[in-house]
Amino acid sequence: MSDVVLFDKLVCGNGKQIGVATLNSEKSLNALSGQMIDLLYPQLLEWQEDSNVALVILQGAGEKAFCAGGDIVNLYKAMSAYPNEYSPEVEKYFTEEYRLDYLIHTFNKPIMVWGNGIVMGGGLGMMVGASHRVVTESSRIAMPEISIGLYPDVGGTWFLNRMPSNCGLFLGLTGASINAADAKYTKLADYFVENSMKQSLIDKLLDVKWGDTNALNHEKLSMAIKEQEVLSIAKMPHSNVKGHQAMIDDVVEADDLSATVNNILSVEVDDKWFNRAQASLKNGSAVSAQIVFKQLHSTKTMTLADCFRMELGLSVKCGQYGEFVEGIRALLIDKDNQPKWKYSNVNEVPMKEIDWFFVSPWTADKHPLNNLN
Repeated sequence: MSDVVLFDKLVCGNGKQIGVATLNSEKSLNALSGQMIDLLYPQLLEWQEDSNVALVILQGAGEKAFCAGGDIVNLYKAMSAYPNEYSPEVEKYFTEEYRLDYLIHTFNKPIMVWGNGIVMGGGLGMMVGASHRVVTESSRIAMPEISIGLYPDVGGTWFLNRMPSNCGLFLGLTGASINAADAKYTKLADYFVENSMKQSLIDKLLDVKWGDTNALNHEKLSMAIKEQEVLSIAKMPHSNVKGHQAMIDDVVEADDLSATVNNILSVEVDDKWFNRAQASLKNGSAVSAQIVFKQLHSTKTMTLADCFRMELGLSVKCGQYGEFVEGIRALLIDKDNQPKWKYSNVNEVPMKEIDWFFVSPWTADKHPLNNLN
């Protein structure tokens, strides 16, 4: 059996090294498994402390995906073993995933993520925290958790609230798929480079005179990527989100979820991108929609570490509640695409149930992520 993450070091002209980590599970579209996390986290820590390593590249094997999300099939098995109860396996997976995401966000060396192909859920959680986030002509990005009874986790609390007006709530509620131009517009990515230019970029990086000053190495990486972006920019697609910004502002009632849902669903327009967003919201979990709404409204001033701590509590409780396991069943286990959600619309969801999700299962000193700062 091949390793689920491949590690390599590229030696540059001046002797400095580039650490390369490749998610290596093409069959699953590089879905982020617990085993991958267990390998990535210590290796990143080691590279962060290694004075010979100037920067890190994180990529996915194959051409279809950087990472299509978390390994939710294994999460399904873990939740099914503890129906409507706390699952230690669920807690462990999300704890380790968020710890990895936080490390990427706070990594003190340049870290470039090559976000080619599908970048969803857990994949976006890794990409968005990197210092240099590259998307390509085939990038397809989404946080589609409303379709599986979850919510936009992996730091979604942080990055959805930092998008242009109302875009974060719209994307969180609809799980809409976005492209490379959208990713740049919504601050999920920094650079657009054609996928065919990847090796050319790496060759350039091998010739860079990397030093021991992280800030200067960040600048050198930025300059190298920008040179490739100039040659690629004509191939960047049109931004659906930017093109629909006025419509998004019209339909999103910032302080009223029911009105927002009704507004989105009542728009009559012949527009494939918007119509798909409407369908995802209409067929998604009403509980998830309520969680997303409270998640984004109650956390605007939270630190990144506190966002991850809150999300861990939310995710553990989603594993216990039953909506998440039902969503995975319908999508990936039985594949009937007919999830039996607990409530048919957001107005039916009791607020006391939503409030329960936001009560941490742990005291502050016992929180599994209490060492994030």
